Amino acid sequence: MFETLMNLVQQNAGSAIVNNPAIPNQHNNTAMETVVQSMMGGLTQQAQGGGLGNLLGMVVNGGGNIQDNPVTHGVQENVQQGLMEKLGISPQVAMSIAGALVPVVLGKLMNKAADPNDNSVDGNTIMGAATGQQGTDWMGMASSAMADGKLDMNDLMRVAGNQMGGGGGLGGMLGGLFGGK
Repeated sequence: MFETLMNLVQQNAGSAIVNNPAIPNQHNNTAMETVVQSMMGGLTQQAQGGGLGNLLGMVVNGGGNIQDNPVTHGVQENVQQGLMEKLGISPQVAMSIAGALVPVVLGKLMNKAADPNDNSVDGNTIMGAATGQQGTDWMGMASSAMADGKLDMNDLMRVAGNQMGGGGGLGGMLGGLFGGK
């Protein structure tokens, strides 16, 4: 997933990083690597910090409303912090870079995951990277939970308990599946 994210950041880094006078050209690669690492770290923070449902909902829905998703805001904050720490740039410059790149890159990442003709990344890869649970069939669980349009609470409790160690994040999971925030 790192490579896919890096490609997406490189493709979209034009005005945000490459043509940004606040980022010296010799630091462009460092800035892009920092964005990718911070995005991955931000997705992990969201998955482990109560945003699992929002993240799962984002992946299942092929992105949905990326701009207003709490996952996007959390990842943006992580990218902003990473850029300030790694490059020593101002909070305003870091915020403008994160605000320009994160929603676009997350949107394209979710579109790639939803595209059956693109095998560079899928929903399970994204969820596995964010949760540290590689090999888990997140999309299958979400699909089976919504297969008949009704959620079976016993199944959902079991899935959340098994996957997150005792049901942590169940409320967020339900909110994400139903499009809540």
